Amino acid sequence: MTCRERVLTAFEHRPPDRVPAWCGASPEFWDKAKRSAGMDSEGLRVRLGDDFRRVYAVYAGPDLPLSPGATSRTIFGIEREGYGYGQPTRHPLANATVAEIDAYPWPDPRWMDVSQIRSEADRYDGKYAILGGDWSPFFHDAVDLLGMETLFLKMFDEPNIVDAILGHVVDFYVAVSERIFDAAASSLDIFFIGNDFGTQRGPIMSPALFRRFMLPHLQRLVRLGHAYGLKVMMHCCGGYTPLIPQMIEIGLDGLHAVQPSCEGMDLATLKRSFGDKLLFNGAIDSHHVLIRGTPQSVREATREVLQIMKAGGGYVAGASHDYILEETPVENVFAMFDAIAEFGRYD
Repeated sequence: MTCRERVLTAFEHRPPDRVPAWCGASPEFWDKAKRSAGMDSEGLRVRLGDDFRRVYAVYAGPDLPLSPGATSRTIFGIEREGYGYGQPTRHPLANATVAEIDAYPWPDPRWMDVSQIRSEADRYDGKYAILGGDWSPFFHDAVDLLGMETLFLKMFDEPNIVDAILGHVVDFYVAVSERIFDAAASSLDIFFIGNDFGTQRGPIMSPALFRRFMLPHLQRLVRLGHAYGLKVMMHCCGGYTPLIPQMIEIGLDGLHAVQPSCEGMDLATLKRSFGDKLLFNGAIDSHHVLIRGTPQSVREATREVLQIMKAGGGYVAGASHDYILEETPVENVFAMFDAIAEFGRYD
C-alpha cells in the first residue's frame, strides 16, 4: 500500500497492511532530530515512516506590528508575551456589547494566500495522506478575546456575547478553508482542525455547555470538510471522553492525539466504546514514556498500545501530543517509530 492508501483504509475502519504512523513535533525537537540524524525534513519523515504530509495557506495580509514586549500577534489582533506561545496581553472584547463585537476589526479571509497549496500537495504524487484546511482553533480564540473566566461566566450570564464572538471567528475560518478547498480539495485528503476541550482531569466544560456553544461551530467545520469529500480530524488535548458521543453525532471522522495519562482516557475503553465510529490518532504517551523512558521501554510501551488499538483498523500510531517537545530524547522517538513498523503489521 501507499501511505495514502494505508491512512484512508484506516479511516474506513478496515485493517491496512500496517498501522499508519504520524509524526508531529515542535520546531525545536525537529531541528534537534535533523541534526542528530544528519537528514533534511523530508528525509527524516521518510526514515520515521510518517504517512502524512501537511500543506498550509500563507498569511499575505497587512503587517501586524507588535507593541513593546509582545512576542507574537494572532490574526484576530491578540498580542502575546512570554515563553513559547505566551499569554495574551489583554482580552479586547471582555466588556464588549454585541454591537461592539460586530464592529471589531475582524480579519479578511482573503489575507490568506492559497495559491500554492495545490502545487505543494501535488509534489507528493499522491503517495502520502495530505492534511489541509485552516487549523480553526475557535475555542482558543474566544478565550483570547474574552479571557477564560469571562468566557465561562458569559455562557451563563450573556450567552449572546459568546454566540456573537464564536460566530465571527468561525465565519473567518470557514471562509479561509472554503478558499483552500476551492483551490485544492482534490489534492487533499483530510481537513485537520484543532481545539483543546480537555484538561488532565476531564473536559474543560460540561457536555451541556459543549452542546450549546461549541458543537454547532464544530459541526459547521465537519460539514464543510465533508462537502468537499474530505475526512475531518480534530486535535484535542486532555481528557474529553464525555464529549466524544457528540463529536460522533456530528460526523467527526477522527480524533488526535489521545492522551492516556488524562482522566477518562483509558485506551481499551476508548477502543471498545468508540473505535468502530472514530479513528483514534496518537495514544503513545509523550510525557511519561517518550520523555522519561529508554529506547527499550518506549519499544515495549509502543507494542502494548498497538495491541490495544490496532484491531480492526481505525487507528494511527504516534505520540500522545502533536508537539513532541525538545527535551524528548531523539533515540526514544526513533524507537517508537521503529516499534510501530515492527509491531503494527496486520497478519
